[in-house]
Amino acid sequence: MKRSAFLTALLLAGCSVPQAHPAIAPVATDTLGLGTAQAPLVATEWWHGLGDPQLDRIVGDALSGNPSLEIAMARLRQAESVLASRRAEDGPAVSLDAQEQYSRISGRYTIPPPYAGTTQWLGQAQASLNWTIDLFGRQAAAIQAARASTRAAMLDVTAARLALAGSVAQTYVELARAERQAAIARRTIDTRTRSLGLVQARIRNHLASQLDASSAQTLLAQARVALARAEAQAALARNALAALAGRGLDYPATIAPTRIALDTALPMPGIVPADLLSRRPDIAAALARIEAAKGGQEVARKAFLPNVNLMALAGFQAVGLGNLFTADAGTVGAGPAIHLPIFDSGRLRAGLAGATAALDLATADYNDRVVGAVREAADAVTRSRTLATERARQSEVTRGLAETRRLNAIRVSSGLQSQLGLIDPDIRQLEADQADANLAADAVQARIALAVALGGGFSPSTESTPR
Repeated sequence: MKRSAFLTALLLAGCSVPQAHPAIAPVATDTLGLGTAQAPLVATEWWHGLGDPQLDRIVGDALSGNPSLEIAMARLRQAESVLASRRAEDGPAVSLDAQEQYSRISGRYTIPPPYAGTTQWLGQAQASLNWTIDLFGRQAAAIQAARASTRAAMLDVTAARLALAGSVAQTYVELARAERQAAIARRTIDTRTRSLGLVQARIRNHLASQLDASSAQTLLAQARVALARAEAQAALARNALAALAGRGLDYPATIAPTRIALDTALPMPGIVPADLLSRRPDIAAALARIEAAKGGQEVARKAFLPNVNLMALAGFQAVGLGNLFTADAGTVGAGPAIHLPIFDSGRLRAGLAGATAALDLATADYNDRVVGAVREAADAVTRSRTLATERARQSEVTRGLAETRRLNAIRVSSGLQSQLGLIDPDIRQLEADQADANLAADAVQARIALAVALGGGFSPSTESTPR
């Protein structure tokens, strides 16, 4: 009776599980100011909205060969292997062991004469069964945590694909920008070359001075510098696209001139949707990591509870080679094994504290990503609207400068004004054309950023859940 009471007391002591309360709570979405506005979903392959088949090809190459995406895929495979391992730990394990050893048997131990004190072959062959009975759900919690981690890794792959497609599209727009800047520079060079020829003709007819020729040459040199700069930027953009596609130095040669219609490419909604957080794979991955951390905390809590194993073995044990597989050499056994932690110098409590801290870390990371996601989307919407207004004003500036330059050219050709009067308007005209091209490219990049900020076509219902 006393022994039973003592064992019962030990069991109750071992079953005392401390509570662990996280210090950080997930941010409340109703405090983020998302409102109730609903925006249409972004297309899954949203880059098709840029209307350039070559961009579609480069994005496809990047999604199939970029090293950063391969890293995400490798992490997914790693998470899947952990999940498979946790599932395996929940089932029975059967092993087969056999050995034969030639040794001297002690004359003062468990084996009696005539073998005691002699040298014999000692052998055994047995099959063993070991099965942990998950009475308190520790293994189930471990499996759930691994499943959530695997889902997070899946979502990381989706987020990496979205970020990669966005980087390719942004870089491709940089190439289109450089090409447009180069085209502006070439047109300016043609115009200024003709102007220089006219000035030289006027000099020969004593209608202009060498000073007019110097001014025309200065304008021409400025346009050539702009062309060289634009061509260098185009080459760098092609190299960047090759790197994003995971290809070598021969890849830039396969990139033909872009065909993006910068003014109409990729129309995007102009609002931050109320369901923003459900659209983003990185937010879904952060939520999955919170679930994984909760599972880890449950595993740490349930480590305080008893662990029950079922064990069984069957095989042969004998002295001498000829006796191993005889009927009398057979052995069999079965029974439960109970592990109950009583005193461990605080190891289990430290493990629970660490698991709770991991949950706090996952929650803090989620909160940081949520706030960042809202800001990214709001910034993209604001920038898209602002650039549309700037572009309209810049178009007015460009048209006004073009008209001023046309009137000044008439005055110069009529002899009412020197060629020097064209320097400032020509410089301002080139700068205005370049600014207009930059704003057109910036507007497309803002819409690309908005597509990425809105989740780029991600839908949680389309994501497979690991089983």
